Amino acid sequence: MVSVAERIQRLKKEKNAVILAHNYTLPEVQDLADYVGDSLGLSMEASKTDADIIVFCGVSFMGETAKILSPNKTVLLPEPDAHCAMAAMCTGDQLRDFKECNPGFLIIGYVNSSAEAKKEMDICCTSSNAVKIVESVKWNDILFVPDKNLGAYASSVTGVNIRLWDGFCPIHQGITVSQVNSLKKKHPRALILAHPECRAEVLELADHVGSTEAILKMSKTLNEKEFIILTEVGMKYRLEKENPGKMFFFPESAVCTTMKMPSPESILRALEHGTGEVILSRDILEKARNPVQKMIDIK
Repeated sequence: MVSVAERIQRLKKEKNAVILAHNYTLPEVQDLADYVGDSLGLSMEASKTDADIIVFCGVSFMGETAKILSPNKTVLLPEPDAHCAMAAMCTGDQLRDFKECNPGFLIIGYVNSSAEAKKEMDICCTSSNAVKIVESVKWNDILFVPDKNLGAYASSVTGVNIRLWDGFCPIHQGITVSQVNSLKKKHPRALILAHPECRAEVLELADHVGSTEAILKMSKTLNEKEFIILTEVGMKYRLEKENPGKMFFFPESAVCTTMKMPSPESILRALEHGTGEVILSRDILEKARNPVQKMIDIK
């Protein structure tokens, strides 16, 4: 009997498809992917792939970003109802209202936002390049959306005064000082590596702060054998896979059920039937591309 994985591989070849998966997805999804990474890496892969079909395993804004960068390609979401809670905290209508009341503000938008919201931004960023983006704009009045924690981190590193939107990732926001202290008590020799979506008081406890890809790189280059990782637990699979002999400890509550929605079965369904196709209007594709492309160019 032909397995789901074998059927997926056959369909990928037949349809010239590529599978992209975020670091937070299920291990079995990561194993099927042609590329596993953070939002910046996935955005770049989406922009340069020669595939006709992009199967994006993650949340809906990621598929939308891929479509913005590759409007002539078919982008499929295995789970089209996998919506990011933080992205929902900042809408295009809200940004239009803000700009009407606050002319002159430059809007930096975390890529973790909807295509409709991206249309209203001046430049996007990811957790990998938020600091570089803030440093590059040279603007007096800056609004950072939707993640107040990432915006506050970029502001603290650069010294640039930024107005923050009241949005956040519920998973990272839920990581507390108490949880970190408890993990440190159990694993006193472990280095603490934290994602900048965490609260400021949590980041203060970290030895290093960075995106998921930065955390992965640090775990490989640092000599320590034990690490406390302050981000979503899906990272554990890739960290252990690429760092044999090292140990990684996570807050048990840091689980994004939405990121766990894509499965081998839903990937197969998307490839077989073309379900979950990302459809965006020409207006959104044209207006949202500029801020996203600026993000890619700065890296």
